[in-house]
Amino acid sequence: QAFMVVARRKPLLSKRHMTARLEFDHAYPADELMPLTCRGRVRGLEPSRGDVDDALGMFSLTLIDTLDTLVLLNKTAEFEAAVRRVLKDVRLDNDVVVSVFETNIRVLGGLLGGHSMAVMLKDAGHYMQWYQDELLHMAKDLGLRLLPAFNTSSGLPYPRVNLKHGVRGPESRTGTETDTCTACAGTIILEFAALSRFTGDPVFEVHARRALNFLWEKRQRNSNLVGTTINIHSGEWVRRDSGVGAGIDSYYEYLLKAYILLGDDLFLQRFNIHYASIMKYISQPPLLLDVHIHKPLLPARTWMDSLLAFFPGLQVLKGDIRPAIETHEMLYQVTKKHNFLPEAFTTDFRVHWAQHPLRPEFAESTYFLYKATKDPYYLEVGRTVLDNLNRFARVPCGFAAMKDVRTGSHEDRMDSFFLAEMFKYLFLLFAEEEDLPFNVEDYIFTTEAHLLPLSLSNDTTSNNIQMIELLDDSNFDWTCPNTRLLFPDPAFPRNLRDPIRSAVDKSCPRPALHREPGMGRPPLRAQDFMANNPDHLELLRRMGVSLIHLKDGRVQLVQHATQAVSAVAAEDGMRFMQEMMELSSQQQKEQLPPRAVQIISHPFFGRVVLTAGPAQFGTDLSKSITGVSPYSGCAELSNAAFVQGRIALLQRGQCMFAEKARHIMKAGAIGGIVIDDNEGSSSDTAPLFQMAGDGRNTDDVTLPLLFLFYKEGNILLEALKEYREVEVLLSDKARDRGEIHWTEQEGATDWRHVQNMGPYFSSLETRFDSVTISKWPVFQGSQPPYSKVNLSLASCWRAVSIALFPLSSIILCVW
Repeated sequence: QAFMVVARRKPLLSKRHMTARLEFDHAYPADELMPLTCRGRVRGLEPSRGDVDDALGMFSLTLIDTLDTLVLLNKTAEFEAAVRRVLKDVRLDNDVVVSVFETNIRVLGGLLGGHSMAVMLKDAGHYMQWYQDELLHMAKDLGLRLLPAFNTSSGLPYPRVNLKHGVRGPESRTGTETDTCTACAGTIILEFAALSRFTGDPVFEVHARRALNFLWEKRQRNSNLVGTTINIHSGEWVRRDSGVGAGIDSYYEYLLKAYILLGDDLFLQRFNIHYASIMKYISQPPLLLDVHIHKPLLPARTWMDSLLAFFPGLQVLKGDIRPAIETHEMLYQVTKKHNFLPEAFTTDFRVHWAQHPLRPEFAESTYFLYKATKDPYYLEVGRTVLDNLNRFARVPCGFAAMKDVRTGSHEDRMDSFFLAEMFKYLFLLFAEEEDLPFNVEDYIFTTEAHLLPLSLSNDTTSNNIQMIELLDDSNFDWTCPNTRLLFPDPAFPRNLRDPIRSAVDKSCPRPALHREPGMGRPPLRAQDFMANNPDHLELLRRMGVSLIHLKDGRVQLVQHATQAVSAVAAEDGMRFMQEMMELSSQQQKEQLPPRAVQIISHPFFGRVVLTAGPAQFGTDLSKSITGVSPYSGCAELSNAAFVQGRIALLQRGQCMFAEKARHIMKAGAIGGIVIDDNEGSSSDTAPLFQMAGDGRNTDDVTLPLLFLFYKEGNILLEALKEYREVEVLLSDKARDRGEIHWTEQEGATDWRHVQNMGPYFSSLETRFDSVTISKWPVFQGSQPPYSKVNLSLASCWRAVSIALFPLSSIILCVW
């Protein structure tokens, strides 16, 4: 069996080469390949993915991240050509804000790994004879561009930096952050120390050590654990949960690997202290559960994230094989249940977060366990990983991330780490020693699997670094144990794995129910759902999903699987709820600020501002208003000619906001204001409301659209009924009167405004007969009194005190 698995290595190699070729053909010089649409991902040209896009810096990320992988795969001619491409095409002075962490491990690490390979090949006398440390010069240039991020009182870096303008400059667009993750600040030392020792400039290693020293000083002294997020100025822990997964993982990894690379005992001492606490509090074999740093006996959560899959590999480097085997087996059984390791899973091994972006950590640990044990079982594990990649992730232009491991749906995403790490570890797992172009044992793998030579420990630059402290070493392991001496029984690993396999089998979720032929697709998709559609409500009932109307106008969905009409219907309901959560999460990724509707016509002249909620689609706001018929805006407008060139007033309900926007766009409106139909709602008491899309692509909706709660909407409607000609300004915040230009004649302003409103109110007269509208007091004389009112505006930076004029001042606040 082992021979059969190793024999599969050559197809793996050819597929890796083809994937790299596709990356050049379809994506270059973009940072990443989008494998579903066969094109490159260019930041700013694709919809924002939030923090994920901070890895993209318009510097051909995937090309740099995979340089040393090409050499490892014996693709030396391709490596030489790739280096020439980097030197010819890649610029590092781009005006773009990037993640310090991601840029360090992927780009700086990639350049240093490429430099290491280039020097090795040049010394061998065959390839790269022209090379004069050009990649190293680029690496130093990048290192200098990252250094401004370390300009803090603590030495911890800002999480982001502008490659061209640095941090906190007038054009940097960054430097206001206060927090960073422990891994983000603690995963610098390998790359920065290597850069210092390659170039002879100690400044990089000094800054990396300073950051590590600060994190060490801020550890919780009783538990010797660190939190997940820390304030970069004060050193206070923002998130006090501690584990070995996301947010902390590579901090521990770099302490041990810094000792291996640099030969500095201080790093091993610190790692061993942390490791003892991890095994005491976090490790509950085979689980690794987060705890609170001040109360380490209390679990912080009941689920684990997939990034902890690197930890068994780190335990192998530490020499602690037994728990590495146990945790790895648990991860493998979860992987077999879902084909991939979910982004997060619960303690009973159910899916918590269903995504899988083709992370390499599990393959990494599999490789290290095979290296330590030579157990052919781990070759079988590697074959499973490879087979699942080809069966479920392979697409015509590469390999696509899994959007949901339960349904097998894809995401148009192939991160650079997939080629930089996943295929590197899988190749090494199956490779024989004679297949490798160099001795891998002479190098250390960074967290991005870049290769740095162990010979760097001989560099004299380290003599310039001051030792911070000396710790008692009486209880620390200084050599790796011989596993064959400790565990002479060849059945020992299997004896550890069998109980883990049984435990996962007993706790695993039931297999997904497959729909019988002819049953068709699930009856209702989240993106199609409408809360006022009786057919949809009946489908929800059959799936065991109930709908609850909340007082603020929102609806709440709750599923009770036992109330579904069948097991398949319950499964459909579960899928519907998952889609709804993903849709909601996607819509809330970017919390948009509130906006303002400001009445600028006579007699208000900009004094009245109402708080308005933004839409997650459409353009930014500027200019004017009118009404539509039907008032819901859910059908083609009967007064389209009247609406053309004006801002339309609509009522919430009966259809999706995007549908309303499309109808008024078709009628020629230049904007829209949706008024809440939930009587009594107000921005004074309700949180900011954002109008979401309909789950489909809303790029076609280009007009501005705002939302007013019932109370603010009635103020606007009352003004319209009183004056018939009303002009409003829709903007990000209220303008000072000096910024608004008008002529002091009634109705004669420089702004586009609503003309005769008679047809609008004629069509709506019956609707508003039953509405109670608060009347503004009528004052006589030319100098009406003022009434001071403090408005509490949700999500605004401050409470605003405004003067309310009788009838001549309505204030619509949008920020």
